[in-house]
Amino acid sequence: MSQTNQKRVTFNSRIGFILVSAGCAIGLGNVWKFPYICSEYGGGAFLLIYLLCLLFLGLPILVCEFAVGRKSRKSIAKAFDVLEPEGTRWHLTKYMSIAGNYLLMMFYTMVTGWMLYYVYLFIQGDIMTTPADQMSGVFDHMLASPGIMSLFTLIVIVLGFGVCALSLQNGIEKITKYIMSLLILLMVVLVVNSLCLDGAMEGVSFYLKPDLNRLMEQGIGKVTFAAMTQAFFTISVGSGSMLIFGSYMKKDRRLAGEAINVVALDTAVAVMAGLIIIPACFAYDVQPDSGPSLLFITLPSIFNNMAGGRIWGIFFFIFMTFAAFTTVIAVFENIIAMTCELSGWTRKKSVLFNLISLSVLSLPAIFGFTLLSDIQLLGEGSTIMDFEDFLVSSNILPLGSLVIVLFCVKKNGWGWRRLVKEANTGSGLKYPEKLQLYVTYFIPPVICIIYLKGYYDMFADKGFWTLFGWMCFAILLLAAIFSVCFLSKPKKV
Repeated sequence: MSQTNQKRVTFNSRIGFILVSAGCAIGLGNVWKFPYICSEYGGGAFLLIYLLCLLFLGLPILVCEFAVGRKSRKSIAKAFDVLEPEGTRWHLTKYMSIAGNYLLMMFYTMVTGWMLYYVYLFIQGDIMTTPADQMSGVFDHMLASPGIMSLFTLIVIVLGFGVCALSLQNGIEKITKYIMSLLILLMVVLVVNSLCLDGAMEGVSFYLKPDLNRLMEQGIGKVTFAAMTQAFFTISVGSGSMLIFGSYMKKDRRLAGEAINVVALDTAVAVMAGLIIIPACFAYDVQPDSGPSLLFITLPSIFNNMAGGRIWGIFFFIFMTFAAFTTVIAVFENIIAMTCELSGWTRKKSVLFNLISLSVLSLPAIFGFTLLSDIQLLGEGSTIMDFEDFLVSSNILPLGSLVIVLFCVKKNGWGWRRLVKEANTGSGLKYPEKLQLYVTYFIPPVICIIYLKGYYDMFADKGFWTLFGWMCFAILLLAAIFSVCFLSKPKKV
């Protein structure tokens, strides 16, 4: 096992680490998916199941990722190389995670640009005169305008790398503190505004009151799986985005407590997003949707009918931009660190290289709605963005999480004893050693089930042979991961 490099810049403060890590976890899924599935799947009953899934599934994986990062003092590009026993092949899995960071930013920067564009639209004001039945046309016009999307995507990329270029402490930590503080302040203001609307309390009841009838209508299995999937993806584990911030942690705090703080802040944002959206939808008798239609069609229509709607629209899309931009900054930092470690370049050169690279790599998703719209890799009506999202969300994140857990529990990997020792270095909440059997034999099969179920849900309605082919592909990828993880044998000393 290689010696770790302890000379590593660290966060200036504990709150800086928590806010930056939470900023990475907080993203669009917190806003355009969680409120919808929570309200539809039983309100408070779903929320309870979701919190249990976070506690028993998300937290142990997050601790593993933080621990590998802090012990190795490297990004995902070199962490396994440093910690793996000599002769094993865990490091081969890093290429999947490296690709995942780039694939995510190839479309996520574009979607962040959408948020920024809608801030501009509300500031400019013309959107306030758009009738509700024509609001979808505003969104469609943006998608059909590659010039507009390219401009706002480029602004996001330049701003993101600009923050990262200022270094960890003076750039990412300091600026993310301000952004997260403003984000939370905006959320509180928006929540208060939504709760003061006529009929808002009915929406709050629908959103948070436990409703066993709705839960049973959906089916306890379906609801539990939805909660498990949301808990799994909401904390951004699997691609090394959390691992990099673990590598910047000091050794004074145990990891379980820090992971809980990050998850708690991420969950609070998700719940508060629902308190902004669901009561407003009920107040204006609008069915809450999930996904882009909620943000870019339903909510702008509500703001148009709301007293002071222009101001609330500006606030909301600034909040959304901040939520997305914190994730962009976090993943950019991971990309920069990986490039520096793999190439030996300076930080400045890595920033410039990746700024240019991602500006070019984002173009397929942008043109996927116009010039490249005939490329429908996931079937009729799909886009290049959908395919990139599929590669990341349905493949790299679950498979990357599987690798990190197996690496931390298997004897031919880093091993449970070393994981617990690193997790319990410092003061704070202790990571229970008795969880070994649970993390070793329960979490990996659950990740595999989530992974395969994701494929089934995506392709079940596309015909038997399409489903069969994609399921075979998924099983082959899973087999490839297991061959690396289980067949790696350390050299005998």
